[in-house]
Amino acid sequence: MVASAWPTSPAKRSPRATKGKAKVSSPVVKQVDETRNLSEIDKKASESTVDVSSSPTSLQSPKSPFKGKNKAKKVKYAPAVAPLQEGEELSDTTGRRWTLVKLLSQSATEVIYEVSRSGSRESNHILKLGAKHGRIFNEQNFLQRAAKPASVEKWIKQNKMDFLGIPPCVGFGLHADSYRFLIFSNMGGSLQSFLEEEKKLLSETTVLQLACRILDVLHYIHTNEYVHADVNAENIYIQDGGKTEIFLVGYCHAFRFCPGGKHVEYREDSKTPHEGALEFISLDTHKGAAPSRRSDLQSLAYCMLHWHTGTLPWSGLTHPDKVAAAKQRYMEDVPALLSHCFGKKRVSSALRTYVSAAMALQYAELPDYAALRGGLAEELLQQGGSMEQPLSTCTS
Repeated sequence: MVASAWPTSPAKRSPRATKGKAKVSSPVVKQVDETRNLSEIDKKASESTVDVSSSPTSLQSPKSPFKGKNKAKKVKYAPAVAPLQEGEELSDTTGRRWTLVKLLSQSATEVIYEVSRSGSRESNHILKLGAKHGRIFNEQNFLQRAAKPASVEKWIKQNKMDFLGIPPCVGFGLHADSYRFLIFSNMGGSLQSFLEEEKKLLSETTVLQLACRILDVLHYIHTNEYVHADVNAENIYIQDGGKTEIFLVGYCHAFRFCPGGKHVEYREDSKTPHEGALEFISLDTHKGAAPSRRSDLQSLAYCMLHWHTGTLPWSGLTHPDKVAAAKQRYMEDVPALLSHCFGKKRVSSALRTYVSAAMALQYAELPDYAALRGGLAEELLQQGGSMEQPLSTCTS
């Protein structure tokens, strides 16, 4: 079973580092109108409301969904955040009061607490605290605009799915004029902590299972005009129960790549370069271009290779420009990339096909999600796997 204790450890990210991880579940009802700009959303934050009538039924003891060491450094600019005292109460925009039960993790830009509803003995939620105008604002905006529970449920029904790992927010609010907070239901443990505790590589069966679930989420958020822009094991959470549920969380770097249906143009240095987990971000992100759909699919490809083989050609590099140069080289030579990772071991046709397709995508190209997922799902079934099986049965 995936451990629910999520140790904090420094992530190997690009200079000016910090950790940012977002987490998890229950519906947001009164959403901010999608046509409002960000400043308007900020001004109206206290007027937004959420509903928790359909919160998850299977909850483990809460641990920080924002912890977990990743072997990649991150770039992120945000004001420093001073922690609040345990026992302090915060009110969300609906007037519900939350008590800070225990500080779970802390970085320069965010603090994570186990919280409980005031007056309740149960503490099965997590509160993420950040600067009012920091990255957490970007995450809240994504959750309100693209992760509305009604939209998620409609997508699930239309596509006849059994599950979609979108982590809707339970509540949010402002505090003391300088803090912004988000509240999530506890959703198990991070994949990163699982990898560290097991100290094993994942079998291809497990990698395929994870990839199919993450592709489902990417398809949904891309259809809703957003990219995740930081796919890595820190931002993947696993809830073991009657069946394994896999969530893609951590939307601090989420970017609206196609506002109003018009794809942004490719322009290098239009954004801060190297933002996100250095080992897994796309070449576009290294170059400071706005991330697009191919960015997420390429990051997932890097993750799959690393989870299964434990290495990437640039794993030992720490300078962002050198990592970018290596990714440029191997993007143009996928056989060499696979040879470096697998050596003389066999590479399945499904994995080879996915990596090749992801690396060949054009900046604004619409991926064939059905074909990409279908190839991985077929290989998963051929290997005797399923979407719901516990990950602990698949490690090698």
